[in-house]
Amino acid sequence: MEKVRLGRTNLMVTRTAFGVLPLQRTDMDEAIRILRQAYEAGINFYDTARGYTDSEEKIGRALSHARESIIIATKNNGATRSEVIQHLETSLKNLRTDYVDIIQLHNPRTLPDPQDPESAYAGLLEARDKGMARFIGVTSHSLENAKTAVQSGLYDTLQYPLCYLSSQEDLAIIDLCDELDVGLIAMKPLSGGLITNARAAFAFFRQYKNVIPIWGIQKIEELEEFLELDADPPVLDIDMRSVIERDRQELGERFCRACGYCLPCPADIPIPMAARMGLLLKRMPYQQFLTDEWREKMSRIRDCRDCGSCREKCPYGLNPPVLLREMLIEYERFYGEQKSNGG
Repeated sequence: MEKVRLGRTNLMVTRTAFGVLPLQRTDMDEAIRILRQAYEAGINFYDTARGYTDSEEKIGRALSHARESIIIATKNNGATRSEVIQHLETSLKNLRTDYVDIIQLHNPRTLPDPQDPESAYAGLLEARDKGMARFIGVTSHSLENAKTAVQSGLYDTLQYPLCYLSSQEDLAIIDLCDELDVGLIAMKPLSGGLITNARAAFAFFRQYKNVIPIWGIQKIEELEEFLELDADPPVLDIDMRSVIERDRQELGERFCRACGYCLPCPADIPIPMAARMGLLLKRMPYQQFLTDEWREKMSRIRDCRDCGSCREKCPYGLNPPVLLREMLIEYERFYGEQKSNGG
């Protein structure tokens, strides 16, 4: 597999990387099988997080025997120096290793003060000084925070949501990271499932030498699809550009990215899914959303008090209550049509 340099870390990572978040939904034995098959196929970069339930443990059980041959990035929710160290100690225990290659702050609302000896950033420095982590990174859904982090010179890597639906303003972070030699890791390369053409997505990212997309993999078939694409990378030709342009026209920029930072919702509305339900019904097998369970979940939108919590926390400046009401109308219309047609 082709490897590229991840910015100033000088880590040589496979251009096809493994995002482990979806493996939370896979049982332990199958997750181990998938991870080992990925490793045996040549994938050497695995991205996880302390907050991804048992994902770190699955990596540890599957790949501890190959620790020196793989690169592990994890994320840390610690808000203080001591919390960062405490959370990282748990990560290392779960991963069955003495160190991680990259420790990333997990989407902090504001970047920590590097001058504060008790800040989360001080925790990153302590982790590096103690040999618990080799390099320091940050993940963000905020373009402003992402740019500030890259320009600060304090972080070796940035993880940021990028896909072929991204705005030109978002895509400009690619050149900024290249200019300042910051390793760029692209989360949500399929936009949380809204992009259904993996070939087009793969071709899009292959035009950038300094971007490493982490493909979220939950099933062996998904792994096999990305391995096939890596073996024979599709070209970003006229046909591929046409596919991308059609998706951009259909989805635009005003859609929920399913980052989940709007949660928890006081009305227990599953906002990341419900706020884009109309798109999911068109772009995924819709039968899974026509169950009694999903109908009940969508009905919770009527309980929205418009408290403003989700609106304040949305890093994309969306108005979730408005989107939710629109999606409920669309869902009920679609549900009624399918039931009347016997679907």
